Amino acid sequence: MIRIEPEPWAAMVAHARATYPNECCGAMLGSADHGAKLVLVALELENSFQGAQAARYELRPEDLMAADKAARERHMDLIGIYHSHPDCDAYFSKTDLQNSCPWYSFVVLSIQKGEFHHANSWLPNFEQTHAAKEELIY
Repeated sequence: MIRIEPEPWAAMVAHARATYPNECCGAMLGSADHGAKLVLVALELENSFQGAQAARYELRPEDLMAADKAARERHMDLIGIYHSHPDCDAYFSKTDLQNSCPWYSFVVLSIQKGEFHHANSWLPNFEQTHAAKEELIY
């Protein structure tokens, strides 16, 4: 289960709306205790994909490392990654799965015509062959 507090949730939705019709991406910082995750901070990260950003996002390894460092400096954990899907559902694509890290939660926000529609969270397995839907509270 992952719970996103109101302030980081508002920041994530605002980020997704601001980058529409392109995909946004960012990091979620907080705490994890016995399988329950609490997101306290949303950090915007740059979509570094060199192609059509309306259909894909990419994170630079150094940006992910900086997010992890920012979490540690705040005595938090890097809980996961969020990104948006412009004008489509909040599913976990084959590309998302292939580029995932099995120790993170992946929140996908569906942005329809520039407005938030719905969201889902996904937990990829270690083989990166499947992602289970995770309970998401926001």
